[in-house]
Amino acid sequence: MIKRICCIGAGYVGGPTMAVMALKNPQMRIDVVDVNAERIAAWNTDELPVYEPGLLDVVRQVRGRNLFYSTDIDGCIDRADMVFISVNTPTKDFGVGKGKAADLRYVELCARQIARVAKSDKIVVEKSTIPVRTAQAINTILSETSHGPKFQVLSNPEFLAEGTAIHDLLNPDRVLIGGAQTPEGLQAIEELTAIYASWVPRERIIQTKLWSSELSKLVANAFLAQRISSINSISALCEATGADVDEVAHAIGADTRIGAKFLKASVGFGGSCFQKDLLNLVYLCRSFNLPEVADYWEQVISLNDYQKRRFAQNIIGTLFNTVSGKKVAMLGWAFKKDTNDTRESAAIYVADHLLSDMANICVYDPKVPAAKMYSDINALGTRSDEQNGQQLSVVDCPYEACNGAHAVAVLTEWDEFKTYDWQRIYDSMMKPAFVFDGRNILDHKQLVDIGFKIKGIGK
Repeated sequence: MIKRICCIGAGYVGGPTMAVMALKNPQMRIDVVDVNAERIAAWNTDELPVYEPGLLDVVRQVRGRNLFYSTDIDGCIDRADMVFISVNTPTKDFGVGKGKAADLRYVELCARQIARVAKSDKIVVEKSTIPVRTAQAINTILSETSHGPKFQVLSNPEFLAEGTAIHDLLNPDRVLIGGAQTPEGLQAIEELTAIYASWVPRERIIQTKLWSSELSKLVANAFLAQRISSINSISALCEATGADVDEVAHAIGADTRIGAKFLKASVGFGGSCFQKDLLNLVYLCRSFNLPEVADYWEQVISLNDYQKRRFAQNIIGTLFNTVSGKKVAMLGWAFKKDTNDTRESAAIYVADHLLSDMANICVYDPKVPAAKMYSDINALGTRSDEQNGQQLSVVDCPYEACNGAHAVAVLTEWDEFKTYDWQRIYDSMMKPAFVFDGRNILDHKQLVDIGFKIKGIGK
């Protein structure tokens, strides 16, 4: 019976997941550990390093009761019955597989640390998003470098959507657990199943083989990204023909064989998972000599890049083919609402494109700090950090961002953007005043009545 859990990694996945698991299993002690002392310190305050609606309420209920945050990684691993690996697996930026394959160095380091520290048998759970058959590598490291203890390796991928992570954890569509089809492996699967079953109906807990579980995570994100790129491709056609992409999406989404979810046209998808997992899937397909399959999934990424580039070019073209020296207000920097995560955010790439045409960009986002925005744009290496600092400014008031602007571009679907005094914004802008709604969240008729020139996606 599992009495103590250690989760290595206190990020967007490990932090919320363990908080909910602790809430629903009060009899169990859970330690979340990380090498980043600053991050651990933040988890022990009310200024959490991860913003998710409802997360702080859950953490307050369990922190110090049966949920603990620590940098004592070795001690917590040693005392745990089950160890979750929830570390970052970014796309490689070097060597074999550069630009596509997952960088598994942190996963391997975790496996070696568990093998070195463990003095008793443990169940090791992959929570990080990893390529298929990573469990085999983890198992090899554990079995050949440990000193006596035995291990069972399980795959338990996360299917959280940032911004709704707590709701997703409390009411999951499914929980997926993969393991070896041996008596010991099946017993380990049951041990983890029992933990989730304290709040998730058994029929929603799917038990599979290891490889099926690992691959399912990549495929799920690939299918979701595919739907977004599909409707975004149609948005370009709608703009060319005069059709309305929202009406088209509603019409096709009413078909029960298709469904309405993930058919919202936008400036493009972002986040930590979709592009990374698609690239990983492409790399796997090429590794197994399936070039046609790889090309198919790679086109989903190409279309997403096209949508972001097309949005930026539309701004330039509409502003009389130049934004040089013109102020463009950007509302939103996070990749989606209700999160402070900016990884692969469309805003970064749209801003980069406009900055290359010498625009002056002023950004407002309710949750993303200025330092993160500058870090994101500097990381692209398109121009010097000094030049970025001169052309990109960040303010903490949306009306200040829009004051004197030639155009406003909505890049994140924050609900508050719909509630602004748009008459006040119009009065403060250069004329003609343009709004580029990259998320189709604003009342376009109301804005037209005020005097704005509106450009939506697929309209």
